[in-house]
Amino acid sequence: MKQYLKNIVEINDNRKSRIFAYFIQILIFVSILSFSFETVPDLEPSTRKILRIIEVFSVIIFTIEYVLRIYVSDKKSKFIFSFFGIIDFLAILPFYLSLGVDLRSLRALRFLRLFRILKLMRYNKAIERFSRAISLAKEEVLLFLIVTLILIYFSAVGIYYFEHEVQPENFASIFDSLWWAIITLTTVGYGDVYPITVGGKVFTFFILMIGLGIVAIPTGIISSALTKSVDKTEDK
Repeated sequence: MKQYLKNIVEINDNRKSRIFAYFIQILIFVSILSFSFETVPDLEPSTRKILRIIEVFSVIIFTIEYVLRIYVSDKKSKFIFSFFGIIDFLAILPFYLSLGVDLRSLRALRFLRLFRILKLMRYNKAIERFSRAISLAKEEVLLFLIVTLILIYFSAVGIYYFEHEVQPENFASIFDSLWWAIITLTTVGYGDVYPITVGGKVFTFFILMIGLGIVAIPTGIISSALTKSVDKTEDK
């Protein structure tokens, strides 16, 4: 019985498993769509009742799925604390927390229902390859993130010393300057905070050039890792 359920619940190359996977995917979309409709003002009571029924039905199915995945798992604790195990748990958590509780104090928890979108990752081979690519390039990505954080801090310090005296309201401290550093290095440039001194403008030019590289580097890292991931998949 356990093996039979495992062949259905886990992704396998059989008809019942595919039907189960498609059913869960459709239910995720319906659940997210229902969640979106709940935010529409002045809904009819009958409509809200239908949306509530959809939510209850979805949670029941997701709960059964979660319990079954734990049941068929060879290492139950490993699944529970795995990425997908946590996502499955967070997808049903808001519903059970809201039972018998005034949601006015727990409205933020309702947004945890959006974790149901991440449940789709389990059924998408392209996302699976992307996840594998991230895993292959995790050391390079970590190094890039560390270097980026250092550059952001360096940029904040630099612009602070150039602009603090002439714009004390915008660059009151290095911590205030971090906002400028982030939007400049990411090349977003909202324009709400900008340098007016010659030194600040020259410094900004170099930071912008570095920012272009910051955008390009992770793209190259992930692209290379994704190519390796695809090649490994095709070799199997």
